[in-house]
Amino acid sequence: MVLGLAGFLALLGRPSFAAESTETSEKPNVIVIFTDDQGYNDLGCFGSPNIKTPNIDRLASEGRRYTSFYSACSVCSPSRAALLTGCYPKRVGLHKHVLFPQSNYGLHPEEVTIADHLKTAGYATACVGKWHLGHHKETLPTSNGFDSYYGIPYSNDMNHPDNKRIGKLPSDERWKDQSSAVTFWNTPLVQDEEIIEVPVDQRTITRRYTDRAIEFVEANQDKPFFLYLPHSMPHIPLYVPEDVYDPDPQNAYKCVIEHIDTEVGRLIQTVRDLGLSEKTLIVYTSDNGPWLQFKNHGGSAGPLRAGKGTTFEGGQRVPCIMWAPGRIPAGTSSNAFATNMDLLPTIASVTGVPLENDRKIDGVDLTSTFTSDESSREEFVFYSAHGALEGIRMGDWKYLRKVPRRGKNAKGPAPEPQVFLFHLSEDIGEQNNLVKQDPERAEKMRARMEELNEEITSNARPVWRTKANS
Repeated sequence: MVLGLAGFLALLGRPSFAAESTETSEKPNVIVIFTDDQGYNDLGCFGSPNIKTPNIDRLASEGRRYTSFYSACSVCSPSRAALLTGCYPKRVGLHKHVLFPQSNYGLHPEEVTIADHLKTAGYATACVGKWHLGHHKETLPTSNGFDSYYGIPYSNDMNHPDNKRIGKLPSDERWKDQSSAVTFWNTPLVQDEEIIEVPVDQRTITRRYTDRAIEFVEANQDKPFFLYLPHSMPHIPLYVPEDVYDPDPQNAYKCVIEHIDTEVGRLIQTVRDLGLSEKTLIVYTSDNGPWLQFKNHGGSAGPLRAGKGTTFEGGQRVPCIMWAPGRIPAGTSSNAFATNMDLLPTIASVTGVPLENDRKIDGVDLTSTFTSDESSREEFVFYSAHGALEGIRMGDWKYLRKVPRRGKNAKGPAPEPQVFLFHLSEDIGEQNNLVKQDPERAEKMRARMEELNEEITSNARPVWRTKANS
Protein backbone atom coordinates (compact mmCIF):
# COMPACT_ATOMS: atom_id res chain seq x y z
CA MET A 1 0.00 0.00 0.00
CA VAL A 2 1.26 3.50 -0.86
CA LEU A 3 0.88 6.02 1.93
CA GLY A 4 -0.50 9.44 1.06
CA LEU A 5 1.04 12.57 2.54
CA ALA A 6 -1.21 12.55 5.58
CA GLY A 7 -0.42 8.92 6.34
CA PHE A 8 3.30 9.43 5.99
CA LEU A 9 3.27 12.46 8.27
CA ALA A 10 1.12 10.65 10.79
CA LEU A 11 3.80 7.97 11.02
CA LEU A 12 6.34 10.67 11.67
CA GLY A 13 4.12 12.11 14.36
CA ARG A 14 3.84 15.42 12.54
CA PRO A 15 0.71 17.17 11.25
CA SER A 16 0.34 17.87 7.55
CA PHE A 17 0.55 21.43 6.26
CA ALA A 18 -3.24 21.66 6.16
CA ALA A 19 -3.62 20.13 9.61
CA GLU A 20 -1.03 22.47 11.05
CA SER A 21 -2.86 25.42 9.52
CA THR A 22 -6.09 24.34 11.17
CA GLU A 23 -4.53 23.59 14.55
CA THR A 24 -2.32 26.65 14.91
CA SER A 25 -3.90 29.14 12.51
CA GLU A 26 -0.49 29.36 10.84
CA LYS A 27 -0.62 28.74 7.13
CA PRO A 28 2.56 27.71 5.31
CA ASN A 29 4.46 30.14 3.11
CA VAL A 30 4.98 29.35 -0.57
CA ILE A 31 7.88 30.37 -2.82
CA VAL A 32 7.94 29.46 -6.51
CA ILE A 33 11.27 30.10 -8.29
CA PHE A 34 10.82 29.93 -12.06
CA THR A 35 13.84 30.25 -14.35
CA ASP A 36 13.67 31.02 -18.07
CA ASP A 37 14.95 28.54 -20.69
CA GLN A 38 16.87 26.41 -18.18
CA GLY A 39 17.32 22.90 -19.53
CA TYR A 40 16.72 19.56 -17.84
CA ASN A 41 20.46 18.97 -17.49
CA ASP A 42 21.44 22.44 -16.23
CA LEU A 43 21.80 21.76 -12.50
CA GLY A 44 24.37 19.70 -10.68
CA CYS A 45 21.63 17.64 -9.07
CA PHE A 46 20.17 16.92 -12.54
CA GLY A 47 23.48 15.72 -13.92
CA SER A 48 25.26 18.76 -15.31
CA PRO A 49 28.92 17.84 -15.81
CA ASN A 50 30.25 21.39 -15.64
CA ILE A 51 27.72 23.76 -14.02
CA LYS A 52 28.18 24.04 -10.25
CA THR A 53 24.97 24.71 -8.33
CA PRO A 54 25.67 23.91 -4.66
CA ASN A 55 22.77 25.91 -3.26
CA ILE A 56 20.11 24.41 -5.51
CA ASP A 57 21.73 20.99 -5.06
CA ARG A 58 21.33 21.45 -1.31
CA LEU A 59 17.67 22.29 -1.89
CA ALA A 60 17.39 18.92 -3.64
CA SER A 61 19.36 17.07 -0.96
CA GLU A 62 16.95 18.45 1.66
CA GLY A 63 13.89 17.94 -0.55
CA ARG A 64 12.66 15.99 -3.56
CA ARG A 65 13.65 16.00 -7.22
CA TYR A 66 10.92 15.48 -9.81
CA THR A 67 12.43 13.82 -12.87
CA SER A 68 9.27 13.59 -15.00
CA PHE A 69 7.99 17.14 -14.57
CA TYR A 70 6.67 19.09 -17.57
CA SER A 71 6.05 22.68 -18.49
CA ALA A 72 2.67 23.04 -20.21
CA CYS A 73 4.35 24.59 -23.26
CA SER A 74 7.81 24.95 -24.78
CA VAL A 75 7.80 28.79 -24.78
CA CYS A 76 7.39 31.56 -22.22
CA SER A 77 3.91 33.08 -22.11
CA PRO A 78 1.84 29.88 -22.38
CA SER A 79 4.00 28.18 -19.75
CA ARG A 80 3.53 31.04 -17.27
CA ALA A 81 -0.21 31.15 -17.85
CA ALA A 82 -0.39 27.42 -17.08
CA LEU A 83 1.62 27.65 -13.87
CA LEU A 84 -0.41 30.51 -12.42
CA THR A 85 -3.91 29.36 -13.47
CA GLY A 86 -3.58 25.57 -13.33
CA CYS A 87 -4.90 25.39 -16.89
CA TYR A 88 -3.75 24.39 -20.32
CA PRO A 89 -2.73 27.66 -22.01
CA LYS A 90 -5.44 27.09 -24.63
CA ARG A 91 -8.12 27.08 -21.92
CA VAL A 92 -7.17 30.65 -20.98
CA GLY A 93 -6.50 31.81 -24.55
CA LEU A 94 -2.74 32.18 -24.22
CA HIS A 95 -1.53 29.27 -26.35
CA LYS A 96 -0.47 31.06 -29.54
CA HIS A 97 3.21 31.73 -28.91
CA VAL A 98 4.40 34.66 -26.76
CA LEU A 99 3.41 38.25 -26.07
CA PHE A 100 5.43 41.19 -27.37
CA PRO A 101 5.65 44.87 -26.36
CA GLN A 102 3.14 45.72 -29.10
CA SER A 103 0.68 42.95 -28.11
CA ASN A 104 -2.84 44.21 -27.32
CA TYR A 105 -3.94 41.33 -25.08
CA GLY A 106 -2.94 39.36 -22.00
CA LEU A 107 -4.06 37.22 -19.08
CA HIS A 108 -7.66 38.06 -18.21
CA PRO A 109 -7.93 39.54 -14.70
CA GLU A 110 -11.00 37.34 -14.09
CA GLU A 111 -8.82 34.25 -14.22
CA VAL A 112 -7.96 32.89 -10.77
CA THR A 113 -4.20 32.73 -10.24
CA ILE A 114 -2.29 31.17 -7.35
CA ALA A 115 -1.97 34.69 -5.96
CA ASP A 116 -5.72 35.37 -6.26
CA HIS A 117 -6.43 32.11 -4.50
CA LEU A 118 -4.07 32.67 -1.59
CA LYS A 119 -5.12 36.30 -1.09
CA THR A 120 -8.56 35.01 -0.09
CA ALA A 121 -6.85 33.33 2.86
CA GLY A 122 -4.99 36.46 3.94
CA TYR A 123 -1.66 35.81 2.21
CA ALA A 124 0.72 38.61 1.30
CA THR A 125 1.59 38.14 -2.38
CA ALA A 126 4.44 39.43 -4.54
CA CYS A 127 5.69 38.84 -8.07
CA VAL A 128 9.36 39.64 -8.55
CA GLY A 129 10.77 39.00 -12.02
CA LYS A 130 9.66 38.33 -15.58
CA TRP A 131 5.87 38.44 -16.06
CA HIS A 132 5.22 37.98 -19.80
CA LEU A 133 1.43 37.70 -19.55
CA GLY A 134 0.65 41.24 -20.71
CA HIS A 135 2.10 44.68 -20.04
CA HIS A 136 -1.16 46.65 -19.95
CA LYS A 137 -2.38 47.70 -16.50
CA GLU A 138 -5.29 45.24 -16.62
CA THR A 139 -2.96 42.31 -17.29
CA LEU A 140 -0.09 43.07 -14.92
CA PRO A 141 0.50 41.11 -11.68
CA THR A 142 -1.25 43.78 -9.61
CA SER A 143 -4.47 43.01 -11.51
CA ASN A 144 -3.97 39.28 -11.08
CA GLY A 145 -3.74 38.76 -7.34
CA PHE A 146 -0.35 40.21 -6.48
CA ASP A 147 0.00 42.99 -3.93
CA SER A 148 3.18 44.18 -5.60
CA TYR A 149 5.26 43.71 -8.71
CA TYR A 150 8.89 44.41 -9.56
CA GLY A 151 10.36 43.14 -12.80
CA ILE A 152 10.57 43.04 -16.58
CA PRO A 153 7.08 42.71 -18.10
CA TYR A 154 8.20 40.52 -21.02
CA SER A 155 11.38 38.82 -22.25
CA ASN A 156 14.69 40.56 -21.73
CA ASP A 157 15.38 40.56 -25.48
CA MET A 158 12.34 42.80 -26.12
CA ASN A 159 12.40 46.58 -26.29
CA HIS A 160 10.08 49.33 -25.09
CA PRO A 161 7.73 50.51 -26.50
CA ASP A 162 7.22 48.70 -29.81
CA ASN A 163 10.14 46.27 -30.07
CA LYS A 164 11.39 47.91 -33.27
CA ARG A 165 14.86 48.92 -32.09
CA ILE A 166 16.25 45.40 -32.27
CA GLY A 167 19.67 45.20 -33.86
CA LYS A 168 21.78 42.17 -34.63
CA LEU A 169 24.80 41.56 -32.48
CA PRO A 170 26.40 38.12 -32.11
CA SER A 171 25.84 36.58 -28.71
CA ASP A 172 29.57 36.27 -28.01
CA GLU A 173 30.05 39.98 -28.75
CA ARG A 174 27.21 40.93 -26.42
CA TRP A 175 28.78 38.85 -23.67
CA LYS A 176 32.23 40.37 -24.19
CA ASP A 177 30.70 43.85 -24.02
CA GLN A 178 28.59 43.74 -20.88
CA SER A 179 27.76 47.43 -21.29
CA SER A 180 25.49 46.29 -24.15
CA ALA A 181 22.98 45.58 -21.36
CA VAL A 182 22.14 49.30 -21.48
CA THR A 183 23.51 50.44 -24.85
CA PHE A 184 21.98 47.74 -27.05
CA TRP A 185 18.67 46.97 -25.32
CA ASN A 186 15.81 49.25 -24.30
CA THR A 187 14.08 46.81 -21.95
CA PRO A 188 11.94 48.35 -19.17
CA LEU A 189 11.82 47.66 -15.45
CA VAL A 190 8.34 47.99 -13.90
CA GLN A 191 7.37 48.57 -10.29
CA ASP A 192 3.70 47.79 -9.67
CA GLU A 193 2.21 49.54 -12.73
CA GLU A 194 4.88 52.11 -13.59
CA ILE A 195 8.08 51.90 -15.61
CA ILE A 196 10.89 53.00 -13.30
CA GLU A 197 13.97 52.29 -15.43
CA VAL A 198 14.59 52.23 -19.20
CA PRO A 199 16.76 50.53 -20.12
CA VAL A 200 17.03 48.25 -17.14
CA ASP A 201 20.60 47.30 -16.34
CA GLN A 202 20.39 43.58 -16.98
CA ARG A 203 23.83 42.99 -15.50
CA THR A 204 22.36 43.39 -12.02
CA ILE A 205 18.79 42.19 -12.57
CA THR A 206 19.14 38.71 -11.05
CA ARG A 207 20.66 40.17 -7.91
CA ARG A 208 18.11 42.96 -7.69
CA TYR A 209 15.27 40.46 -8.04
CA THR A 210 16.77 38.56 -5.12
CA ASP A 211 17.15 41.72 -3.05
CA ARG A 212 13.45 42.49 -3.55
CA ALA A 213 12.46 38.91 -2.81
CA ILE A 214 14.42 38.95 0.45
CA GLU A 215 12.85 42.29 1.44
CA PHE A 216 9.41 40.80 0.86
CA VAL A 217 10.13 37.70 2.94
CA GLU A 218 11.57 39.75 5.79
CA ALA A 219 8.64 42.17 5.75
CA ASN A 220 6.08 39.36 5.86
CA GLN A 221 7.81 36.83 8.11
CA ASP A 222 5.03 37.06 10.71
CA LYS A 223 2.18 36.22 8.33
CA PRO A 224 1.70 33.78 5.46
CA PHE A 225 3.13 34.87 2.13
CA PHE A 226 3.34 33.77 -1.49
CA LEU A 227 6.42 34.82 -3.45
CA TYR A 228 6.51 34.18 -7.19
CA LEU A 229 10.09 34.72 -8.41
CA PRO A 230 10.30 34.20 -12.20
CA HIS A 231 13.91 35.03 -13.11
CA SER A 232 14.57 36.67 -16.48
CA MET A 233 17.73 34.60 -16.89
CA PRO A 234 19.05 32.43 -18.48
CA HIS A 235 16.96 33.69 -21.42
CA ILE A 236 19.25 35.48 -23.85
CA PRO A 237 20.80 38.04 -23.76
CA LEU A 238 22.92 36.82 -20.86
CA TYR A 239 24.35 39.25 -18.30
CA VAL A 240 25.82 39.07 -14.80
CA PRO A 241 27.24 41.56 -12.29
CA GLU A 242 30.85 42.61 -12.75
CA ASP A 243 32.06 40.76 -9.64
CA VAL A 244 31.03 37.34 -11.03
CA TYR A 245 31.71 37.99 -14.72
CA ASP A 246 33.74 35.44 -16.70
CA PRO A 247 34.97 37.14 -19.91
CA ASP A 248 35.15 33.88 -21.85
CA PRO A 249 31.91 33.69 -23.88
CA GLN A 250 32.20 29.90 -23.92
CA ASN A 251 31.39 30.06 -20.21
CA ALA A 252 28.52 32.56 -20.54
CA TYR A 253 25.64 30.20 -19.80
CA LYS A 254 27.54 28.44 -17.01
CA CYS A 255 28.35 31.80 -15.44
CA VAL A 256 24.69 32.91 -15.48
CA ILE A 257 23.34 29.67 -13.95
CA GLU A 258 25.99 29.72 -11.24
CA HIS A 259 25.04 33.32 -10.44
CA ILE A 260 21.37 32.32 -10.20
CA ASP A 261 22.43 29.53 -7.84
CA THR A 262 24.24 32.00 -5.58
CA GLU A 263 21.21 34.27 -5.48
CA VAL A 264 18.84 31.38 -4.78
CA GLY A 265 21.17 30.49 -1.92
CA ARG A 266 20.81 33.99 -0.47
CA LEU A 267 17.02 33.75 -0.53
CA ILE A 268 16.89 30.28 1.01
CA GLN A 269 19.37 31.29 3.71
CA THR A 270 17.04 34.16 4.60
CA VAL A 271 14.21 31.67 5.03
CA ARG A 272 16.44 29.57 7.29
CA ASP A 273 17.73 32.53 9.30
CA LEU A 274 14.18 33.74 9.98
CA GLY A 275 13.19 30.32 11.29
CA LEU A 276 10.69 29.78 8.46
CA SER A 277 12.05 26.55 7.00
CA GLU A 278 9.51 24.21 8.56
CA LYS A 279 6.56 26.31 7.46
CA THR A 280 7.65 27.09 3.91
CA LEU A 281 7.23 25.18 0.65
CA ILE A 282 9.74 26.08 -2.08
CA VAL A 283 9.36 24.94 -5.68
CA TYR A 284 12.20 25.43 -8.16
CA THR A 285 11.57 24.77 -11.86
CA SER A 286 11.94 26.17 -15.39
CA ASP A 287 9.45 27.54 -17.92
CA ASN A 288 10.65 25.32 -20.78
CA GLY A 289 13.71 23.57 -22.18
CA PRO A 290 16.99 25.08 -23.38
CA TRP A 291 17.36 27.37 -26.39
CA LEU A 292 19.80 25.08 -28.14
CA GLN A 293 20.36 27.26 -31.21
CA PHE A 294 22.33 29.70 -29.05
CA LYS A 295 24.92 27.01 -28.23
CA ASN A 296 27.19 28.32 -25.45
CA HIS A 297 24.49 30.87 -24.57
CA GLY A 298 21.85 28.16 -24.22
CA GLY A 299 21.61 25.16 -21.95
CA SER A 300 21.40 21.41 -22.25
CA ALA A 301 18.55 18.92 -22.12
CA GLY A 302 21.03 16.12 -21.42
CA PRO A 303 19.52 12.77 -22.37
CA LEU A 304 16.35 14.34 -23.79
CA ARG A 305 15.56 15.02 -27.43
CA ALA A 306 15.60 18.61 -28.78
CA GLY A 307 14.83 21.73 -26.71
CA LYS A 308 12.82 24.93 -26.46
CA GLY A 309 10.09 25.38 -29.04
CA THR A 310 9.43 21.65 -29.52
CA THR A 311 7.09 19.07 -28.02
CA PHE A 312 9.88 16.53 -27.75
CA GLU A 313 10.95 15.86 -24.15
CA GLY A 314 13.78 18.38 -24.25
CA GLY A 315 11.31 21.16 -24.97
CA GLN A 316 8.96 20.56 -22.06
CA ARG A 317 10.44 18.16 -19.49
CA VAL A 318 12.22 20.45 -17.05
CA PRO A 319 14.05 20.20 -13.73
CA CYS A 320 11.85 20.51 -10.65
CA ILE A 321 12.67 20.47 -6.95
CA MET A 322 10.20 20.71 -4.07
CA TRP A 323 11.48 21.55 -0.59
CA ALA A 324 9.59 21.53 2.69
CA PRO A 325 11.77 20.31 5.58
CA GLY A 326 10.01 17.82 7.85
CA ARG A 327 7.20 17.38 5.39
CA ILE A 328 8.81 16.35 2.11
CA PRO A 329 11.40 13.63 2.80
CA ALA A 330 14.96 14.82 2.25
CA GLY A 331 17.26 13.52 -0.44
CA THR A 332 14.52 11.80 -2.40
CA SER A 333 13.55 11.61 -6.05
CA SER A 334 10.28 10.90 -7.80
CA ASN A 335 9.55 9.89 -11.38
CA ALA A 336 5.87 10.71 -10.87
CA PHE A 337 4.29 12.25 -13.96
CA ALA A 338 3.58 15.92 -13.15
CA THR A 339 3.26 19.36 -14.77
CA ASN A 340 3.47 23.01 -13.80
CA MET A 341 -0.35 23.19 -14.14
CA ASP A 342 -0.45 20.99 -11.04
CA LEU A 343 1.13 23.60 -8.78
CA LEU A 344 -2.10 25.55 -8.16
CA PRO A 345 -4.12 22.58 -6.82
CA THR A 346 -1.05 21.29 -4.96
CA ILE A 347 -0.51 24.64 -3.26
CA ALA A 348 -4.23 24.80 -2.44
CA SER A 349 -3.94 21.39 -0.77
CA VAL A 350 -0.72 22.20 1.06
CA THR A 351 -2.10 25.46 2.43
CA GLY A 352 -5.52 24.05 3.28
CA VAL A 353 -7.26 26.69 1.17
CA PRO A 354 -9.89 24.87 -0.93
CA LEU A 355 -10.16 25.75 -4.61
CA GLU A 356 -13.26 27.45 -5.95
CA ASN A 357 -15.28 25.15 -8.20
CA ASP A 358 -16.70 27.68 -10.65
CA ARG A 359 -13.76 27.59 -13.07
CA LYS A 360 -12.49 24.46 -14.75
CA ILE A 361 -8.77 23.80 -14.32
CA ASP A 362 -6.54 21.05 -15.63
CA GLY A 363 -4.07 20.66 -12.77
CA VAL A 364 -4.10 17.81 -10.26
CA ASP A 365 -3.00 17.70 -6.61
CA LEU A 366 0.56 16.36 -6.31
CA THR A 367 0.77 16.07 -2.53
CA SER A 368 0.61 12.27 -2.66
CA THR A 369 3.80 12.33 -4.77
CA PHE A 370 5.68 13.98 -1.89
CA THR A 371 6.17 10.47 -0.50
CA SER A 372 5.32 8.21 -3.43
CA ASP A 373 6.46 7.52 -6.97
CA GLU A 374 2.87 6.86 -7.97
CA SER A 375 1.61 9.53 -10.38
CA SER A 376 -1.41 11.69 -9.60
CA ARG A 377 -1.67 12.55 -13.29
CA GLU A 378 -2.67 10.05 -15.99
CA GLU A 379 -2.44 12.08 -19.19
CA PHE A 380 -1.17 15.33 -20.64
CA VAL A 381 -1.78 17.02 -24.00
CA PHE A 382 1.08 18.64 -25.92
CA TYR A 383 0.55 21.84 -27.91
CA SER A 384 3.20 23.37 -30.14
CA ALA A 385 4.84 26.71 -29.43
CA HIS A 386 2.22 28.25 -31.73
CA GLY A 387 -0.74 26.45 -30.18
CA ALA A 388 -1.21 23.54 -32.58
CA LEU A 389 -2.33 20.22 -31.11
CA GLU A 390 0.66 17.88 -31.38
CA GLY A 391 0.57 15.03 -28.91
CA ILE A 392 -0.40 13.29 -25.72
CA ARG A 393 1.31 11.38 -22.95
CA MET A 394 -0.69 8.58 -21.29
CA GLY A 395 1.21 6.83 -18.55
CA ASP A 396 4.63 5.98 -19.95
CA TRP A 397 3.48 6.23 -23.57
CA LYS A 398 3.82 9.37 -25.68
CA TYR A 399 2.21 10.00 -29.06
CA LEU A 400 3.17 12.91 -31.33
CA ARG A 401 1.65 13.99 -34.63
CA LYS A 402 3.64 16.86 -36.07
CA VAL A 403 2.33 18.76 -39.08
CA PRO A 404 5.08 20.97 -40.57
CA ARG A 405 4.24 24.69 -40.47
CA ARG A 406 3.89 26.29 -43.89
CA GLY A 407 4.43 29.86 -44.92
CA LYS A 408 1.52 32.01 -46.10
CA ASN A 409 2.62 31.71 -49.73
CA ALA A 410 3.38 28.00 -49.67
CA LYS A 411 2.24 26.13 -52.77
CA GLY A 412 1.53 22.50 -53.54
CA PRO A 413 0.08 19.78 -51.37
CA ALA A 414 0.61 19.92 -47.63
CA PRO A 415 3.39 17.65 -46.40
CA GLU A 416 2.43 14.48 -44.59
CA PRO A 417 2.50 14.71 -40.79
CA GLN A 418 5.26 12.99 -38.86
CA VAL A 419 3.83 10.48 -36.39
CA PHE A 420 5.76 9.15 -33.38
CA LEU A 421 5.06 6.70 -30.57
CA PHE A 422 7.55 6.39 -27.72
CA HIS A 423 7.69 4.35 -24.52
CA LEU A 424 9.36 6.88 -22.24
CA SER A 425 10.32 4.60 -19.36
CA GLU A 426 12.50 2.65 -21.81
CA ASP A 427 13.35 5.47 -24.21
CA ILE A 428 13.67 8.83 -22.48
CA GLY A 429 15.61 10.15 -25.49
CA GLU A 430 12.73 9.41 -27.91
CA GLN A 431 14.93 7.54 -30.37
CA ASN A 432 12.82 4.42 -30.96
CA ASN A 433 9.62 5.22 -32.87
CA LEU A 434 7.15 2.38 -32.20
CA VAL A 435 4.24 3.62 -34.28
CA LYS A 436 4.60 0.85 -36.88
CA GLN A 437 4.92 -1.84 -34.20
CA ASP A 438 1.85 -0.68 -32.27
CA PRO A 439 -0.51 1.21 -34.62
CA GLU A 440 -3.56 0.32 -32.54
CA ARG A 441 -2.16 2.05 -29.46
CA ALA A 442 -1.16 5.04 -31.57
CA GLU A 443 -4.69 5.35 -32.96
CA LYS A 444 -6.28 5.11 -29.49
CA MET A 445 -3.94 7.82 -28.21
CA ARG A 446 -4.69 10.04 -31.22
CA ALA A 447 -8.41 9.71 -30.55
CA ARG A 448 -7.99 10.56 -26.86
CA MET A 449 -5.79 13.54 -27.76
CA GLU A 450 -8.49 14.86 -30.09
CA GLU A 451 -11.17 14.28 -27.45
CA LEU A 452 -9.32 16.22 -24.77
CA ASN A 453 -8.50 19.03 -27.17
CA GLU A 454 -12.15 19.30 -28.19
CA GLU A 455 -13.22 19.75 -24.56
CA ILE A 456 -10.51 22.35 -23.91
CA THR A 457 -11.36 24.26 -27.10
CA SER A 458 -15.11 24.18 -26.43
CA ASN A 459 -14.66 25.57 -22.93
CA ALA A 460 -11.83 28.01 -23.57
CA ARG A 461 -12.12 31.38 -21.88
CA PRO A 462 -11.16 34.71 -23.48
CA VAL A 463 -8.01 36.71 -22.95
CA TRP A 464 -8.20 40.37 -21.97
CA ARG A 465 -7.90 42.72 -24.95
CA THR A 466 -7.61 46.47 -25.32
CA LYS A 467 -10.99 48.08 -26.04
CA ALA A 468 -9.93 48.94 -29.59
CA ASN A 469 -9.35 45.26 -30.27
CA SER A 470 -11.99 43.61 -28.08
